[in-house]
Amino acid sequence: MTLFKWSKPIGAICAIAIMLYGWIGFAQSPQPSVRLTTNPPINQVRPLEAEATTVLGSGHYNPPVQLMLQAVDAQGQSLKDAKIHLQLFTPPKNPWFTTDFPIVEGTKLLDIEGNAPTGQLQVQQTLPIRGTYQLLVAVTPLVANAFEPIQQTLTLTLPENPLKFRYFGILVVILLAVGLLGGWVIGGRQPIQPGEIAPQQVRLLLSGLIVVAIAALLWVNISAELAESHMSMPSMGEEVPSSGKPAKLQSQGLYMQLSGDKSATVGQPAKLQVSVSDPKTSQPVTDVVLKVTTTQLENNWVAFAYEGTPDSNGKLVWEQEFFDGAPHSVVVEVAPQANAKEQFQPFQVAENIPVEGVAPPMTVRLISLTYFTGIVVIGLLLGLWLRHRQTPRTGLTWKRSVS
Repeated sequence: MTLFKWSKPIGAICAIAIMLYGWIGFAQSPQPSVRLTTNPPINQVRPLEAEATTVLGSGHYNPPVQLMLQAVDAQGQSLKDAKIHLQLFTPPKNPWFTTDFPIVEGTKLLDIEGNAPTGQLQVQQTLPIRGTYQLLVAVTPLVANAFEPIQQTLTLTLPENPLKFRYFGILVVILLAVGLLGGWVIGGRQPIQPGEIAPQQVRLLLSGLIVVAIAALLWVNISAELAESHMSMPSMGEEVPSSGKPAKLQSQGLYMQLSGDKSATVGQPAKLQVSVSDPKTSQPVTDVVLKVTTTQLENNWVAFAYEGTPDSNGKLVWEQEFFDGAPHSVVVEVAPQANAKEQFQPFQVAENIPVEGVAPPMTVRLISLTYFTGIVVIGLLLGLWLRHRQTPRTGLTWKRSVS
């Protein structure tokens, strides 16, 4: 009777244990996923502004980073005939430790969807600022029910140029030395002449600090206004150089058109698309390869590049952010696939897009100025403290001499 009484609870416990074991095993089993690799490795990449300076970088703009996404199944095999949708977001805003492009922080840098016959999507993208980028990837089958769709969030951390920390340390030492010297001078024993509220050296030092502070504030405001007016020039009618290529072209039995936004603003994505069709039948053409290249025209560096096939409607649609306030050239080249029935010579369409720059917020500039001022004040207080410790106590000495 006792065994029969406990048989049901024991059986229930065993059943629950088997179910939990199976659920845990299923949860820990390999799942379809997306793998991300970069070329060069991300720890060898530097933000855009740092690499282009002769002091912090090589003095020239390096090629954009290759981002390679590979969709694989549970066994690690590449998924065939997939469509990959990629959204790339810049590091979030941090007003206390801003980057070279604060307007770009926390924005969408790229949004593109492309066919991936081998399960791979590859783009080349210039990364403008340091920090952790977020990639939202969605993989769906081109053939219905071929595999389960994949939704995955990936991250990519771009390190800051180490030389920036070195030069920032040098700047901090200089500012501390200036404050230390000022505190040492102010804290010294200096006679006060009748009618003066402070010794002459102290008054001269304070006057110099006030002049420097006013000059710094004027420089911050004037440079910001000049930069803003300069970056706004394209939107005020400045002529953007022609690309020398048409935005739409009919050639060799194909019609290709590049359309979308004709201008852009830093910090906001621009929508673009290219379509390829048969001019006789107006039917989309899909057995071609499209090569997209976006180039900044002032310094001639590549901001974005992509090579892929159009969708079933003969179109390639994407959004990209222009993070530099200068004209950009978008060039799309069409070429036949290797197994295409109709072979032709590649040809291009292009569009030059003026980009309106946006000046950094005044709060960001004032916060940076406050940091530097605070470092000088710390040095000033340190100088006063050191001078106070070294200065002899004259009152005590006088009393001892009298006694």
